[in-house]
Amino acid sequence: MADQIPLYPVRGAAAGRKRAAYYSAAGPGPGAEWPSRYQLEGESAPLDEMPLMMSEEGFEDDESDYHTLPRARVTRRRRGLEWLVCGGWKLLCTSCCDWLVNICQRKRELKARTVWLGHPEKCEEKHPRNSIKNQKYNIFTFIPGVLYEQFKFFLNLYFLVVSCSQFVPALKIGYLYTYWAPLGFVLAVTITREAIDEFRRFQRDKEVNSHLYSRLTVRGKVQVKSSDIQVGDLIIVEKNQRIPSDMVFLRTSEKAGSCFIRTDQLDGETDWKPKVAVSCTQRLPAIGDLFSISAYVYAPKPQLDIHSFEGTFTREDSDPPIHESLSIENTLWASTVVASGTVIGVVIYTGKETRSVMNTSNAKNKVGLLDLELNQLTKALFLALVALSVVMVTVQGFAGPWYRSLSRFLLLFSYIIPISLRVNLDMGKAAYGWMIMKDDSIPGTVVRTSTIPEELGRLVYLLTDKTGTLTQNEMVFKRLHLGTVSYGADTMDEIRSHVASAPSQVQSQASGSNTSSTPPRTAQSSAPKLRRSVSSRVHEAVKAIALCHNVTPVYESQASVAGEAECAEVDRDLSDENRAYQASSPDEVALVQWTESVGLTLVNRDLTSMQLRTPSGQILTYYVLQMFPFTSESKRMGVIVRDESTAEITFYMKGADVAMATIVQYNDWLEEECGNMAREGLRTLVVAKRVLTEEQYQDFESRYTQAKLSVHDRALKVTAVVESLEREMELLCLTGVEDQLQADVRPTLETLRNAGIKIWMLTGDKLETATCIAKSSHLVSRTQEVHVFRPVTSREEAHLELNSFRRRHDCALVISGDSLEVCLKYYELEFVELACQCPAVVCCRCSPTQKARIVTLLQQHATGRTCAIGDGGNDVSMIQAADCGVGIEGKEGKQASLAADLSITQFRHLGRLLMVHGRSSYKRSAALGQFVMHRGLIISTMQAVFSSVFYFASVPLYQGFLMVGYATVYTMFPVFSLVLDQDVKPEVALLYPELYKDLAKTLPSSQP
Repeated sequence: MADQIPLYPVRGAAAGRKRAAYYSAAGPGPGAEWPSRYQLEGESAPLDEMPLMMSEEGFEDDESDYHTLPRARVTRRRRGLEWLVCGGWKLLCTSCCDWLVNICQRKRELKARTVWLGHPEKCEEKHPRNSIKNQKYNIFTFIPGVLYEQFKFFLNLYFLVVSCSQFVPALKIGYLYTYWAPLGFVLAVTITREAIDEFRRFQRDKEVNSHLYSRLTVRGKVQVKSSDIQVGDLIIVEKNQRIPSDMVFLRTSEKAGSCFIRTDQLDGETDWKPKVAVSCTQRLPAIGDLFSISAYVYAPKPQLDIHSFEGTFTREDSDPPIHESLSIENTLWASTVVASGTVIGVVIYTGKETRSVMNTSNAKNKVGLLDLELNQLTKALFLALVALSVVMVTVQGFAGPWYRSLSRFLLLFSYIIPISLRVNLDMGKAAYGWMIMKDDSIPGTVVRTSTIPEELGRLVYLLTDKTGTLTQNEMVFKRLHLGTVSYGADTMDEIRSHVASAPSQVQSQASGSNTSSTPPRTAQSSAPKLRRSVSSRVHEAVKAIALCHNVTPVYESQASVAGEAECAEVDRDLSDENRAYQASSPDEVALVQWTESVGLTLVNRDLTSMQLRTPSGQILTYYVLQMFPFTSESKRMGVIVRDESTAEITFYMKGADVAMATIVQYNDWLEEECGNMAREGLRTLVVAKRVLTEEQYQDFESRYTQAKLSVHDRALKVTAVVESLEREMELLCLTGVEDQLQADVRPTLETLRNAGIKIWMLTGDKLETATCIAKSSHLVSRTQEVHVFRPVTSREEAHLELNSFRRRHDCALVISGDSLEVCLKYYELEFVELACQCPAVVCCRCSPTQKARIVTLLQQHATGRTCAIGDGGNDVSMIQAADCGVGIEGKEGKQASLAADLSITQFRHLGRLLMVHGRSSYKRSAALGQFVMHRGLIISTMQAVFSSVFYFASVPLYQGFLMVGYATVYTMFPVFSLVLDQDVKPEVALLYPELYKDLAKTLPSSQP
């Protein structure tokens, strides 16, 4: 169908004939394979004959469009010397280096393993030492590595060559120290700084590797260093102690058989995570019994994913053998901290095979655009230097050994390229960073990379996260919708009265149902078909919200001074003042806090039960039979509970409307109300339930246990079993939670937009919520048109939708992650060029990988520097990929802040950071570079006049330290004072952000 629709604008038939002739000219060789190669997933091949056009001018050339279509790009292969000169040498060098690295550092193949409890000697293979090493160099590579980092820049390499030339008697024009002293000083400062940093890293590693842990042996506890821990060891980790290696959780001192760990150093999340001990080992009477059993753990090969684990625990000496499945809840990853109790685990991964080390990547060495431009400017000055030397030799008439005179003139005029340029710029960057951190208007700002200050003054694209960055990540419950009635913030009192009156009705029904066992369940299966009162529906919805979550109440009291037995008693003091909620998501906490505000309070929770307190003070106990955590793939979570008083088994589930729409019973209001709440900027969750009979649950439990014990395709099998329950569930309610905007987000975005910065919002939220937040934050003005990119799944649909979007002018683009993936797969260049023309872009349902890919595409295909800002662990890849990464210390932890080049505490600080500090830093460095170069030109001009007067003799004008002092000490302070220059006051720069706009378009040499 798509091949029958003309493109915009329509091309003539003559162009089609020329195109056919163009492709037929390739001959029957490789050209014969093109149709089959371009045909993808059964899609029609004629699309290659209809490439997208990015500009009207492109239609002037009949063949230019084929060079803009990535899948049909025709390039001429360079061969021979042309290929070598035009970049082939880089490819050869890279290939050779990669080959040498692979030879020197052969990576051992990672394999699955069987780990016997307490018997490291039974390991079949040798595993890496459990030592942490963060040093960049060793004793042999330190000097070569530091020198390479310095001399890969043309400026330093040039001075090295000039200094080495002074060892040749015929080329010597002064004392050696006049050349080697400045170069040696620069190298000494750099090497000393690197040595200090390297020594600090060594000390930190040594401190971590020397931490003592208790290893459990047959003879009792033995103290062992962290670096001496082996796979198979049984390690005891106390409260507030770092976990030294990846372990499987065997036992805990907590009576519930679970503990909490802090994972902020691993995934950046500050919420405590619950972990569950293996039930077989937790039930053993004493710790020493771990050596009296014959048991082993099967662990898969080490991998990067910190959120999944599929293993098995087997005890062989029992009859029959005990098999227990292991999941992520049974693991203790290295670099996390035990937050409650004492834990015992068996080590399964050590050293380089732990999750934390495998997920630690060396951040790329970011080089500022100013440094790159000055490096290119240095090359231009070198060409001028060569030209001036050739002119001097030419005027001299090439008399005598002219090549010797040419070399001496090159040395005499070498001060055109001043060695003090890099020293002054580095000192200036340090001064800019100090000024930023000392600015009282942006407290808490930390500069982690020295190249950032100038980059902040030349940004064109700002890519920002939504949750926690533009919004506060503080969830407030706003709306409860039951289908026929809706409750808002002003009608919460009605919900409170319904909850207070409903328990009496429920209890009367429960007392009647206890007289018989089977009949009530048959009646309950048809209960959803009956029309219930509003009070019972409200109570059922509130109870579902209070039970379906992963929140745990934590009581802060005098437990620290009491023993473990006393702690349990203290925890039973269910006082509201000491209670705090811990969960992996602030949405969960907001829902549980709301149920507490309306009268149904979660007072206690462990692995097997939950307790709710009613407004009358009654404690309702529910036994947790199964728990299905939330995942990004399923977009829902569920729990199966048994009511202690009625023995009723209920399956509660909540999730995104996209996932729940096909699970709940037919209704005519869910989709419409989800859209209404999303337009208000609310995050929606659909809550549903299903009552199970005892037979249904027993059948499900047997199939679920068997699926969890599977080693291969466990996730798929478990999902299939759970989905067997997710059918015809009763829709209870729809909840709406608001994520409030950060302070001064609107004026900050307005300032950035007036400064010529294009803002892209990349978020994982749904399309409606992302669009609403974009409008409420004024990222998209209310009078501006918004083009919502329709969902596309194939190349034909993407082709037609891109052509439709191309007809729109000056409108914001909203696109989902799935559609974005399809567009980037087939029309990468075209999509980027179209999106860059939009004043704002909103990408919803984006994964962390997609965020980083968008940054990379802008760097490759668009002109201008990129800046990424976020606050969560899912923003780290985007922050590290951008030219300038900014992290916000938020509720999602400090991982983004630590991985960023610059850390701030609030989004509104970004305006002053760019408009004031970024602009002034760039202008000051540009002026400083110009003055340093002009200073070199002055002395070189004097040398040229002197040589011309004395018959073009290659004799130096000044001798000894006078030349060195002129380029460094004598003129340093007047020139370096430019770092304090201020053309306009900070208030004026913030008031007129248009002053920032022109900086991104200019070179340092054109700055005043």
